[in-house]
Amino acid sequence: MSKRLGPKDSELIAQYRNGSEAAFEVLVDKYKSRVFTTIYMIVKDQGLAEDLLQDVFVKVIQTLNSDRYNEEGKFQPWLMRIAHNLAIDYFRKMKRYPSIVMEDGSSLFNTLKFAEDNVEDQKVKDETHELVRDLINELPDSQKQVLIMRHYMDLSFQEIADQTGVSINTALGRMRYALINIRKKLKQINVAYDNIFYPK
Repeated sequence: MSKRLGPKDSELIAQYRNGSEAAFEVLVDKYKSRVFTTIYMIVKDQGLAEDLLQDVFVKVIQTLNSDRYNEEGKFQPWLMRIAHNLAIDYFRKMKRYPSIVMEDGSSLFNTLKFAEDNVEDQKVKDETHELVRDLINELPDSQKQVLIMRHYMDLSFQEIADQTGVSINTALGRMRYALINIRKKLKQINVAYDNIFYPK
């Protein structure tokens, strides 16, 4: 059996929280290349990946310095989840109004037609998109991930399958359930303008 090299992540975190900056440096050195690779595979841009890498560790510091960190023993998966989420959030912010195609082939937003693009109409449009973003956030992680990668990042199902380590059929299934869940949620909250979403 090989001996474990160096202190455990939990020990380094404890040392950092007790004031040891060096302990945090060890954590950064240990994981930065893995975090960078995870981000780069999503954003495909070295400069952007480097920026997001910094953001990941800033978020880690903020969480460790607060009382919100409760991932004892699970630092690595927690860290990689932050990296993945920040990379995907970047696309979500860049592409404010994605064209989400529902399971019946219709676009969720292609029926958003207004007589004129006045402020009130724009407000309704913004609120509608905000609502859908909230619904996306409520989806199970696996469904949310596929939907964002497809509709915000314009990835093919093959690319999604490769990046998430699942088969194309699994990726397609997750997308289908994501869209079904969104439609169910829209019906549940009885959107006042649901004829926009469900044109007759």
